[in-house]
Amino acid sequence: MKKNPIIPYILIMAFGIGLIFFMSLGGPDKKAEIAKGDEGKTEESAGAFDPEAAVAKSCVACHGENLEGGGGPNLHGTGLSADEVKEILHNGKGGMPAGILKAESEANIEAVAKYIADLK
Repeated sequence: MKKNPIIPYILIMAFGIGLIFFMSLGGPDKKAEIAKGDEGKTEESAGAFDPEAAVAKSCVACHGENLEGGGGPNLHGTGLSADEVKEILHNGKGGMPAGILKAESEANIEAVAKYIADLK
């Protein structure tokens, strides 16, 4: 007896189409929720802001992995206040570009400035 080799492919295709159909049934009920996406989420609802992670993402390329200097100066023990660091973050100074953290909120920039000012 010779079996037809196309039968398994037809069964897999039918199963796939059925699976897609049943999975799509939940979509119409959640259309508004899906369309909203991340609109209602804020930084606080997504989790607490971590200034150390923001510094690691934005500053280590120039100031080195331990922020002890590289292309930019050493950030440990600068003697700058948090307000002075915040001013530099906003306006730049020397080789430091202005607005390096412009995507962050003002409260997050203040947290980063305090973190950098407190480095020993």
